[in-house]
Amino acid sequence: MSEKILSLKALKSITGKARRRGKRVVLANGCFDLLHIGHLRYLQSARRLGDLLIVAVNEDGSVRRLKGPGRPLMKLSDRAALVAALECVDYVTTFGGMTVGRVLRELKPDIHAKGGDYTPDTVPERKLVRGYGGKVAIAGGPKVQSTSRLIRRIGKLKY
Repeated sequence: MSEKILSLKALKSITGKARRRGKRVVLANGCFDLLHIGHLRYLQSARRLGDLLIVAVNEDGSVRRLKGPGRPLMKLSDRAALVAALECVDYVTTFGGMTVGRVLRELKPDIHAKGGDYTPDTVPERKLVRGYGGKVAIAGGPKVQSTSRLIRRIGKLKY
């Protein structure tokens, strides 16, 4: 397991220390079921919004509830390890809910970054983030790739 994959408790301590040093904490989240260029652009863009990027990865059960039967394609430990291996990512944690609300309430990041398939007014956790004084940001530009689209394309391949 990567030293970058940590519990919420450990991250709470790290984010507290970072803030005391004047650092801006950014949280991004997602399923990251089949890592692709859209994910990379999203996370690189999110990292540029602050000084410390934490990525919360959906647990397997929440991916199934969000994406449907047959998902996730990869187990949580593999998805978290792939995200942690990205240079732009400082830390990874996991969560089991339909939204990342619990992680936001615990860590209170300065910025909650979501991908280009959202607007600041459609982010499910926007009221929570604004309620504790944080900001919602859209990162990575327009959505140009999706895991679902890649799965469909792969399914059409002939061997």
